[in-house]
Amino acid sequence: MNLRELEYLVAVDEECHFNRAAERCFVSQPTLSGQLKKLEQELGVMLIERNTRKVSMTDAGTAVARQARKILKEVKAIKEITQSFDDPMAGELQVGLIPTIAPYLLPEIIPELNKNFPQLTLWLHEHLTAILLEKLKNADLDLLILALPVDTDEFSEIDLFKEAFWLAVPTYKTLSRKNIIKMRDLNEQEMLLLEEGHCLRGQALDVCFTAGATENKAFRATSLETLRYMVSEGIGMTLLPELAVPKKRHPSDTINYIPFSEPKPTRRIGMLYRKGSYREETYQKIAQVIKEKLS
Repeated sequence: MNLRELEYLVAVDEECHFNRAAERCFVSQPTLSGQLKKLEQELGVMLIERNTRKVSMTDAGTAVARQARKILKEVKAIKEITQSFDDPMAGELQVGLIPTIAPYLLPEIIPELNKNFPQLTLWLHEHLTAILLEKLKNADLDLLILALPVDTDEFSEIDLFKEAFWLAVPTYKTLSRKNIIKMRDLNEQEMLLLEEGHCLRGQALDVCFTAGATENKAFRATSLETLRYMVSEGIGMTLLPELAVPKKRHPSDTINYIPFSEPKPTRRIGMLYRKGSYREETYQKIAQVIKEKLS
């Protein structure tokens, strides 16, 4: 039995598909399948049920995969310990970000992080909050950048910045003539929002509730860019986080982006990592660079 075989088993357990599991592990499907058969022979028990339609785990396979995750997590911790003693700002980090942050924050911070920490390789993953938290718990990811707070006390957090919301409104709307939006301006207005699963949806709903606005339930977007497109087509208005607001407005743009008056509605952006991680120094230094870049 070796660690690669355990990684293959966990991948099959989570993907329920040999080809996808093989792609995830960067091996061919025959290699992955052959190694898992070898593992079954060594353990003397069937771990995976195979047929032409689907792949499913046996009860034994599920139990072994659960234990394998614990083993792989501890191996990762050992690597973190040795890395922290060698050079905390070298090596690899698996970093997860939510979709309403990743495409807007990464262009701002990646060049700065590469310049400050040239020996550090960041592998970036974009998922919804619930998926990111599960991957962090299972040690598939080392560090998350997302909206805080999260409903768990399993992880340590580092505050990065507060991000204000802006109103994105079609130019034909009366509100588009304003330079500053007050919360009461949204009273009885309908807002376009993201679909369930995005933490930004809940934050936007809080703003709507406070302002007396309602959701346009005829449409829910899968991304901020879909929301932007709907606003540009005159379908309605929405709230966008400041990083998603264009720095320069094109003359042909059919959207006006308007800031709120004080106190502005905001969201907290921060980092999460497993408590007790030996790479805490690494995370703190990354956080410092991000704060300085965005200050």
